Amino acid sequence: MSSDVEEMSYSLVRIFENVLLTEEKSLQKGYFSDLSLAEMHTLTAIGPYEARTMSQTAQTLGITTGTLTVSIDRLVKKGYVDRRRDDRDKRIVRISLTREGKLACRMHSKFHRVLAKRILEPYGDDDREKLLALVKDIDVKIEDLLLRYEGLDEKSSIRKTARDIVDETNANTTNG
Repeated sequence: MSSDVEEMSYSLVRIFENVLLTEEKSLQKGYFSDLSLAEMHTLTAIGPYEARTMSQTAQTLGITTGTLTVSIDRLVKKGYVDRRRDDRDKRIVRISLTREGKLACRMHSKFHRVLAKRILEPYGDDDREKLLALVKDIDVKIEDLLLRYEGLDEKSSIRKTARDIVDETNANTTNG
């Protein structure tokens, strides 16, 4: 294996691990220290606006509704999520964020923006453009690999990608 491939492999793993560790440390030291990173990502998947079904949310996260139920039970007890039966179809369970859950979701989104800002800060405009283009290209390549592992093409993916969730959150933050 070439040294470029080794270096890229090592760097990708370190970036992934360091982002997760930074998120975890940020949570532990912040106002929402009672939340795990997985719980915070569940709140983000529910989103701060309209109630969602358990099935929709599980699909977004790429997990089963049974696994989601365990997480939602904890988040309801902690006061971050409301759970209600649908008025028309009692088999459907709708979940939404409480005021505290919405605040946690906004703060987590802010964490990501601050992280991005700190990464981009030392670069001039030209270097920023190049860096952003490279990062977007890497994102597309990794998503393509994910879709191959899922055995799907881009148009039929059953699960939202992290990029979809970020785009929706940013659009809703800007519009709402």
